[in-house]
Amino acid sequence: MEQARELAALSAGIGRQIGLLIDRKGRPTMVIVGEPKGIYIPELARSRMGVGRLRGLRLLHTHLSEDPLSEEDLTDMLFLRLDSVAALTVDAAAAPRTLFAAHLLPPTASERPYRILPPVPWDRVDTDFTAQAVALEDELAREGENLAAPGSREAREMAVLVSVSDAPREDMEASLDELAALADTAGLSVADRVVQRVARVNPKFILGKGKLAELEIIALRSGAGTLLFDNELAPGQIRNLAEVTELKILDRTQLILDIFAQNARTRSGKLQVEMAQLKYLQPRLVKQDRAMSRLMGGIGGRGPGETKLEIDRRRIRERIARIKKELAGLRTRRASARAGRAGAGLPVVSLVGYTNAGKSTLLNTLTGSSVTAENRLFATLDPTTRRLRFPQEREVILTDTVGFIRQLPKELMEAFRATLEELESADLLVQVADASHREVLHQIRAVEDILRDLGLETIPRILVMNKWDVITPEAGRELLSRFPEAVPVSALSSQGLEPLVTEILKRAPFGGGVKSRDIEGDGLTCEGPEIPQ
Repeated sequence: MEQARELAALSAGIGRQIGLLIDRKGRPTMVIVGEPKGIYIPELARSRMGVGRLRGLRLLHTHLSEDPLSEEDLTDMLFLRLDSVAALTVDAAAAPRTLFAAHLLPPTASERPYRILPPVPWDRVDTDFTAQAVALEDELAREGENLAAPGSREAREMAVLVSVSDAPREDMEASLDELAALADTAGLSVADRVVQRVARVNPKFILGKGKLAELEIIALRSGAGTLLFDNELAPGQIRNLAEVTELKILDRTQLILDIFAQNARTRSGKLQVEMAQLKYLQPRLVKQDRAMSRLMGGIGGRGPGETKLEIDRRRIRERIARIKKELAGLRTRRASARAGRAGAGLPVVSLVGYTNAGKSTLLNTLTGSSVTAENRLFATLDPTTRRLRFPQEREVILTDTVGFIRQLPKELMEAFRATLEELESADLLVQVADASHREVLHQIRAVEDILRDLGLETIPRILVMNKWDVITPEAGRELLSRFPEAVPVSALSSQGLEPLVTEILKRAPFGGGVKSRDIEGDGLTCEGPEIPQ
């Protein structure tokens, strides 16, 4: 009682709001002096912060009027995960009058993430705020146990996917589907997804503070520690978002770079990924930056990420220069190997296509190889070259390179130039598309755009519709009406491979061409010894 009177008198005396952050033992841990109409809470320690846990602090502050809790009060409670927030009003006589209070709610308890309690006279408060907070954490812990059983996929790092754009909602949802597949490949479990269409992206936070508060409570309820944006975020946006939400912030580019870091196997691949990561990091490096410190380890922090805060910009530039020099040597050796193959007079046929379209599976089926082929994005990064032998002593060099994707990060495009140069020497491109994918038209268009950006649009091309055996006849007729020259195949079952081989033999520059009768009755016999890079 006396403390409340003293707090009200002090606040009225200086004409400013005064706030107390109180721990669960009832001890004030911080005293804050604000402005007449508001209070600013400084950066708080994160010792208790974790998935499904609250701050362990409640805020009690004064209002120099009879105003109830403001939107800013409630937003602070959400963003900071406070146990509760309360406002003690002060009357004209500098005496305490009314207490307004609110606390967070457990998952599924209400449409709103918090409950505003009825106002009560300051001397008749009987709410046990500590018991409320403990009960909420118990509920969150039970939800977390259900979501993340030990060893399950859900026990992986959890993320909320976020898309903010002025694009049509259908396009945003499709892009989020792809982001979800990327997240799964990287080892993230998707807890929820949020789509917001805006006329103009907020340059500071991407989205408004109200939506950020919604994201905060979604993350709290679902046990997610990461916000994954389907945008490329500026350094300042990552920093601002991390400071406001106190969550790990990742964007699409970071996620793709992390996947490449996981899948790179050869020296060349690892160097290219490291250079791309360093180029992405360079403008974002701020010493002691809390936003970047949250990327240490885990998704988005592989490769050079373990030493991000120890490497300054000068050392990054030096490392990039060394990598460029080493990659130049690798390119020289690859160019020499390509020249040797060209000298042998063998046509070079390169497989291109969207990631996970089935290029590696097609290479394995045609050549009897065992190149890594998995049903996930970017399973193959390093270029693979095999010799493909046809009847009548015909041979071609068949190459498989990294798959494409929409919005392929510019850092990767530049870093993987050494890999993509394999395509420049191709005499024929076999563009593999996943006929069963609902976004197949967009994926074909994306591959064509990237080929155009690389200056490869003039190379002859065969469009292959893979996974033909799993689509309906109606869908097949629709695709062939749009792409009448396409060759339907199933790389897994070998369906349609002979028409594809016939087309390759017709289009590859053997120096005289091949007639259909040249391969009739001979069947398909292919050999695939690895060709040194």
